[in-house]
Amino acid sequence: MSDIRPSATSIDPREIDQFSRIAETWWNPRGPMATLHKFNPVRLGFVRERAAAHFQRDVKQLDALSGLRMLDIGCGGGLLSEPLARMGASVVGADPAERNIAVARAHAEQTGVAVDYRCTTAEDLAAAGETFDIVLAMEVVEHVVDMPAFVKTCAGMVRPGGLMFAATLNRTLKSFALAIVGAEYVLRWLPRGTHQWDKFVTPRELEDALLDAGLTPERPTGVIYHPLADRWQISNDTDVNYMVVAEKAA
Repeated sequence: MSDIRPSATSIDPREIDQFSRIAETWWNPRGPMATLHKFNPVRLGFVRERAAAHFQRDVKQLDALSGLRMLDIGCGGGLLSEPLARMGASVVGADPAERNIAVARAHAEQTGVAVDYRCTTAEDLAAAGETFDIVLAMEVVEHVVDMPAFVKTCAGMVRPGGLMFAATLNRTLKSFALAIVGAEYVLRWLPRGTHQWDKFVTPRELEDALLDAGLTPERPTGVIYHPLADRWQISNDTDVNYMVVAEKAA
């Protein structure tokens, strides 16, 4: 029996099944999600710094995101939702896979972090009239059926003067060599089938989708892996991994 919530336009059942099968490993830093654990500090730093600057907060404060309502769409096991909540944000973590949400809720209960986890979709949240200061779609847009429609739905939930963040993979020969062949088949950092190269999103395609959705995107920020230091870092190189933040006019 499939572990998928009722269908919505952005949902690809094959993608949900793929991540549901490894749901129990979300919080294992040496398991299938090991790469995401190493990538997470870069994502968190990017979100915290951009959000603090935009909302005129002191980025050095532990509760720099206090008072901000955030949506982490496609939250998985909560690797991003929990630390953002620790920074003071009121976080809604949404994922269409019931197993992911069960794992996320269990971990949050163990650690005592308050996150509003929901087994739902962006479409259902938008239909319910939910709005947020910040909407996150991190490592999600390359897994949906209709990327522009998904971005438009997410952008519609951003409050005036708010932000939307997205992180994804560029569709280049370099990304095929590193993110598919290298990461999934040679180094086995990720389970085979985690990504489909033809669904990777170029910066131009993402920028166009954000603009069409009524947002103003900043220039993409690249993220690269430093093998000697065994860590990910911000870079000008957007050939493989990159992140974008976009603003909705007040």
